[in-house]
Amino acid sequence: MAPKSWQSKPQRRPRDKRSVALRGRFRPSASFAPDGPAVLYGWHTVKAALENPARRIRRLMATENAARRLADDGVPLPVEPELVRPGVIDSRLGPDAVHQGLLAEADPLPALSVDDLAPDGIVLVLDQITDPHNVGAILRSAAAFTVGAIVTTARHSPEATGVLAKSASGALELVPLVSVQNLARGMEELRERGFLLVGLDSAGEADLADVMLHAPLALVLGAEGKGLRQLTKSTCDHLARIDLPGAIKSLNVSNAAALALYVASRRLGG
Repeated sequence: MAPKSWQSKPQRRPRDKRSVALRGRFRPSASFAPDGPAVLYGWHTVKAALENPARRIRRLMATENAARRLADDGVPLPVEPELVRPGVIDSRLGPDAVHQGLLAEADPLPALSVDDLAPDGIVLVLDQITDPHNVGAILRSAAAFTVGAIVTTARHSPEATGVLAKSASGALELVPLVSVQNLARGMEELRERGFLLVGLDSAGEADLADVMLHAPLALVLGAEGKGLRQLTKSTCDHLARIDLPGAIKSLNVSNAAALALYVASRRLGG
């Protein structure tokens, strides 16, 4: 089942004690830390990155209208924006990218390890979901439901930049990413930390709304078409389906994630 007529001096960011404390525990992610800078574009994506104390911005390109909007909203600017025409950003991203006059280059955010996750709430586990639009949309739903983290594999995962970041609409700055080398082993580590592992599968033994759920909970989702791999299925504590009343019985994986999060949050009293 199934991201110079107007000038402003760079503002110093206040030190976020919590993020500084966590930073020493972060471990680099193979899949979510590309070799080059993360390219972020679009209003919500760039604004969230500028407001994230843990995100190091290296370059900011903005049209005059976008730069004025940042100033009006009081968004902190760690670097001096380069005022450009929209076509300059188009040439970087391509004509189909909806950048809204903003493009930033930033250091990738570091990723947590499974050991860093608090044993409470809900996390999502993604089994080789490679479409950046889907992963970005899942991140957005995860932020809406205060998901603790998203766990995915070091390989067969899109980089946290560009299209994924734009699709996440700022959620990339809000939901921690955990990268593991082996998903089944990572799931076992979650189980050792008390997480109940529930895989979403169209042939699941029961509807998700009827499964006995408890926190901490890990919802496991597979790629569209392929679904969960066999080893992933066998590692889950339960396989659950989402029963739908209409003629279409399957959902896009990002829509399935949102629905599953709604059902699970209601069951857990969140």
